[in-house]
Formats: sequence, structure tokens, C-alpha cells
Amino acid sequence: MRLYKYWALPAIVAALSATDVTGQHSLEKLWETESIIQVPESVLYDGDQKVLYVSQIDGKGGERDGKGGIAVLTPDGKVKNLDWITGLNAPKGLGKYKGKLYIADLDEVVVADIKSGKILSKIKVPDAKFLNDVTVDKAGNVYVSDSQTKNIHLIKNDASSVYFVSAERPNGVLALGSDLLVLDAGALYRVGKDKKAVKLAEGMEKSTDGIEEVKPGEYIVSCWAGVVYYVTAKGEVTQLLDTRGSSTNSADIGYDAKKKIVYVPTFAKNSVVAYQLK
Repeated sequence: MRLYKYWALPAIVAALSATDVTGQHSLEKLWETESIIQVPESVLYDGDQKVLYVSQIDGKGGERDGKGGIAVLTPDGKVKNLDWITGLNAPKGLGKYKGKLYIADLDEVVVADIKSGKILSKIKVPDAKFLNDVTVDKAGNVYVSDSQTKNIHLIKNDASSVYFVSAERPNGVLALGSDLLVLDAGALYRVGKDKKAVKLAEGMEKSTDGIEEVKPGEYIVSCWAGVVYYVTAKGEVTQLLDTRGSSTNSADIGYDAKKKIVYVPTFAKNSVVAYQLK
């Protein structure tokens, strides 16, 4: 431990205060799993069960091959069950509500029982081609994006309808109160009850993928190409991570809000990486 003379303390305090005031953030790597998770696309932290659910495409993202599934990890990165759910096609986004896990799988949303890992039902989404991210609001309404058709679908009482049509290639969705946040080709939008989109932030890498709320109005956003951003309530965008140089993707992230840990699925690198948000 390095000791500082008393005369240096005011400068240290001032520096810490400046960091807090300007809202600077960073990511510090905590751990990385072995490269045994087959094309991880999405991570969902379950605070009730104290586990991470990870969707495994295990093939190509648009193929109906039955090779996909869901793995379960402990919060410190140990594999609890690599084959918890099997027989899916190209599973991507994940959401949970009252003991059920909702999984986007090409043209249907698979519903699984969290306690048993058994598939309860498969909800067909008409005209869907590439279902991507999932979010569930407090009333149990499920929203799922289709990056090819540009539709955001609403599943209510096991029936699907088109809720909103996005501009370019929607992916990450996040239900917050009566609003729905949508990531679309490098920009973040808020869609209200009136179904009108208001742009909250822009200028991010075009492959915007996952979004998690850090605190009201502030978010962590990942981009599939390998970039992670922090977005402030003023729409300011700060880059926290860039792994493009090592061809490491950062797909649909998970987040432990209590411990401020970001979980990043690396897709082609077949691992999940945990970072401490500071």
C-alpha cells in the first residue's frame, strides 16, 4: 500500500470529487469462462435464483437446426449446467417473469419453467424472420424485436401482435414503466404509449445489441461488433470497452444491478466475460 504525505490529501480528494461530478465510468475485468459455451448470444442475470442464463446458438444465427440451447452459470462464472435446455434453433434474447423464462428463437418465443428447465410452450410469431431481443414489463407483457422485419412484437396472453415498427434494424429492447426502449442501428429510442419514437442517444457503433438500466435515465449498451457504451440521461455516450482489435464480440449483455457487474457474451469466442462497472 502506497502512503501519501498529508499535503497530498487535498489533491487526492479533489481528483476523486472531479471523477464523481463528471460521472466517468469504466469496466474492470473480473473473470472469463472457458471457451466451452457454444456461440453465446445473450446473458440474463436471475437475482432470485442467483444464476446466469446464457443462450447458445451453437451454429448459425438464422438456421433452424435444433442445436441451440440455454446454459446455466453461477454468478462467478462456473458452469452449473451447460445443457439446461436443449433442442432450440438459434436462441438469442432472454427475459423472465414469475418463474418463466422467455427465449427468442427465430420465429417463435419459447417459454420455459425456471425451476425445472422444461419447455412449457412455444408461441409462434406470425411473419417473424429473425427474432432477437426480449424484454418483459411488470404486467407480464413480452416484447420481442425482429431485426429483419423491423417489427417489435407484443405477446400478451400468449397472442402476438405488432406493437411498433422500427426504422432500420432493431435489436435491444428494454421495458421501463409504460415506455419501451429500442436500440436501432447505433441509436437509442424511447417509444411511449403513443407509439412515437423519441431519440435519446446516437453515434454508437451500428451493431447495437443489448441494453441494461444502471439507474433512471442511464444505461449500459453493447454492440455486437465488440463495443460497450455508457449512456447518460443527457444522451451523452462514453465508450467503456472496445474489443474489436481482438475480434471479440460483445453481444446481448446481462447486468447485476446490486453488484454492478456486466456480463458480456463473446459470441464467436465461446465465452462469457464479467466486468465490474466503476
